[in-house]
Amino acid sequence: MSGKTVLVVDDEPAIREMILVALEMADYECMEAADAREAHALIIDKQPDIILLDWMLPGTTGIELARRLKKDETTADIPIIMLTAKVEEDNKIRGLEVGADDYITKPFSPRELVARLKAVLRRATPPGIDSPIEVNGLTLDPASHRVTANEVSLNIGPTEYRLLQFFMTHQERVYTRSQLLDQVWGGNVYVEERTVDVHIRRLRKALGDHDYLIQTVRGAGYRFSIQPA
Repeated sequence: MSGKTVLVVDDEPAIREMILVALEMADYECMEAADAREAHALIIDKQPDIILLDWMLPGTTGIELARRLKKDETTADIPIIMLTAKVEEDNKIRGLEVGADDYITKPFSPRELVARLKAVLRRATPPGIDSPIEVNGLTLDPASHRVTANEVSLNIGPTEYRLLQFFMTHQERVYTRSQLLDQVWGGNVYVEERTVDVHIRRLRKALGDHDYLIQTVRGAGYRFSIQPA
């Protein structure tokens, strides 16, 4: 994983320093920003591989910056991990719903941070099948990392892409949330099962008219199927 560039966005110098030391020891290249404006300029200019983004920033909050980045085609695919002192469940879900790929609650250990970072980067650049898969006009092309519906490009985040890739290569079978976490997120990742529901909702929204392919099987989990539910 060495050679990957991480942007650390936090207004507390001591926290930035602690994170930078941990990441540099793990062979990551680091950039830092103290607020959303400085961070946005660096993101546009340098295109980091992943962003560690504090929820509470002066001026524009981290959550507002995350929303802005995910709406912009040039930055939408950059994975974001939210750093937050907020432990309430709805804040975690809000972070995921605006497009964050994971969140870490302060205080956290440098080892946990590096492990979570590696997991998100692994999901964002998955080893996958080489040839495009097409189902009912929906096409996933691993070579270009693009998804199209009837030849119209869809805006799909990195985790949703990985989820769709798994579904399209494992059709007509029901998977529990736990199985999806193992297969799509990796078994050693600290992610709650409810996170799966958030990403399924986002994937369905991105698929538009093809959302019927992702079926909820009550009491069991989810399946990808061209058959009526």
